[in-house]
Amino acid sequence: MTQDLTPLLLAEVRRLADAIERLAGPAPAANDWNAADCFVWVPARQYLSPVARPNRVALTLIRGVDRVRDILHENTLRFADGFAANNVLLWGARGMGKSSLVKAVHEDVRASSGVALKLIEVHREDIASLPALLDILKSSGQRAIVFCDDLSFDHDDTAYKSLKAALDGGIEGRPDNVLFYATSNRRHLLPRHMMENEQSTAINPSEAVEEKVSLSDRFGLWLGFHKCGQEDYLTMIDGYAEHFDLGLDRETLHAEALEWATTRGGRSGRVAWQYIQDLAGRMRKRLDRD
Repeated sequence: MTQDLTPLLLAEVRRLADAIERLAGPAPAANDWNAADCFVWVPARQYLSPVARPNRVALTLIRGVDRVRDILHENTLRFADGFAANNVLLWGARGMGKSSLVKAVHEDVRASSGVALKLIEVHREDIASLPALLDILKSSGQRAIVFCDDLSFDHDDTAYKSLKAALDGGIEGRPDNVLFYATSNRRHLLPRHMMENEQSTAINPSEAVEEKVSLSDRFGLWLGFHKCGQEDYLTMIDGYAEHFDLGLDRETLHAEALEWATTRGGRSGRVAWQYIQDLAGRMRKRLDRD
């Protein structure tokens, strides 16, 4: 009788073991630092997914932001060389090349310094998993820039507390081999109405607002991006046209580019690039941003 029950018991044990494995989730993946220079953080598997061909432009093609470009480049170069550097918040007008500048500076510093500097993108919704990522980076020995594009927080969003701790807080602090770069349309990362609500409902309004604003203070560098004028916009257009050898005469190029900006309701680096894509398409030319 006992022998007849053995297969049933074994099957039940296997079923229970499989159920426990499913509840535990997938095992952490093995990260290969040699697979790429850029990665995307996948918190469910604690995995750094390599990006074989990052979406970026050459640093020489980013025009109209010379001062912030130089500051960011110098900060990144110091970090790559093992010296002290600051977390950076790039904030301001949309479409002015904030995220493009981060990616371009990373590639330029990596190539010129010879340091295997890594760029790791963390999606906004994964901010709460930063402590797990920092644990991996701390033990890896790799110098890495953790990058979050379009960072902001809405009402009742508490993920900013995880970011505060990751930037500078906690008993351990930020690992020496990690920097944090973020882009945002807001200097203080929080909508104005959220701060006003905090002021109106808190027992001590100034302390409530201070709690929110202190997040931006964790970034040692604030680099502002402002709407570009016509001259800077046309400089961007000329730079792209020359780089990709589009061959349109300057007068026609400028006239078309200004008309394009008018239809888009403003001038920016993004609008300039969109016009160049349209022009190259009409001319049946391919654009290789590498």
